Amino acid sequence: MSKRFLEITDLHGWYGESHVLHGVNLHVDEGEVVTLLGRNGAGRTSTLRAIMGLIGSRKGSIKVMGQETIDMPTHRIARLGLGYCPEERGIFSSLSAEENLMLPPTLGAGGMSVDDIYAMFPNLQERAGSQGSRLSGGEQQMLAVARILRTGARLLLLDEISEGLAPVIVQKLAEMVTMLRKRGYTIIMVEQNFRFAAPLADRFLVMEHGEVIQQFTQAELPARMERLHEYLGV
Repeated sequence: MSKRFLEITDLHGWYGESHVLHGVNLHVDEGEVVTLLGRNGAGRTSTLRAIMGLIGSRKGSIKVMGQETIDMPTHRIARLGLGYCPEERGIFSSLSAEENLMLPPTLGAGGMSVDDIYAMFPNLQERAGSQGSRLSGGEQQMLAVARILRTGARLLLLDEISEGLAPVIVQKLAEMVTMLRKRGYTIIMVEQNFRFAAPLADRFLVMEHGEVIQQFTQAELPARMERLHEYLGV
C-alpha cells in the first residue's frame, strides 16, 4: 500500500490582494507521477509555488508525509524532501555547468551522486566546464532538474520542463521522468505539452479558476480525451 506523500486540503493562495487559489484539494502518493493540466492562469504554477511556500500568503492544509507545512518557511519545507524546478530554470550564467550543479546544499540523505547524474545526463558531463550562458535550452533544463536530484529531494515539482524545446530533447526528458519514477521518485508536473505528459503520468488533475475540477487515471485517459479538448482548448 502506497503512503501518502502529499495531501492538500482547501488550499487558498494570494499574491498581494490577488486571490489565485480557491480551495485546492489534491493528494499524491509516494512513487506516483501526477500531472496538473489546465489553461494558462488556471492556478497550476501557483499550486506548486504554494506547496513550497513561495506565494504571497496561503491558508488551508498542506501535509508532507503527514506533517503540516502551511506555516513553515520555504527552507524547512525543502528539507522535508521537496525540490522545485521553476519554469524560468534559474541557471547562473557566469558559473560552469558543474558549478551550477554543485551549488544547492544537500537537504537529505539519498541524493544522487554527480556520477549518477552524469550517467543519466551524458550531455551535462560533456558540458561540465561550459558557462551556464553557453548551454542550449535543453541542457539548461536538464541541469535545472539535475541540481534538485543532488539535494536528496524525493518529491519533484517540475514546472513546464518541456516548454520551447526541440522534440528530440523533449523525448530525452520523457526518458528522464520514466527513469526517476523507476527509482521511486514522486513527481508533480505542470505541463502544457499534453503529448509529452500523457504517457508519463499515473493520474491527471484538471485545474480551472484556482481549483481542481476533474481528476482521472492513465487508464481513463482515452475516454476523457473529448472533455479534455474542451477544458484545455487543445
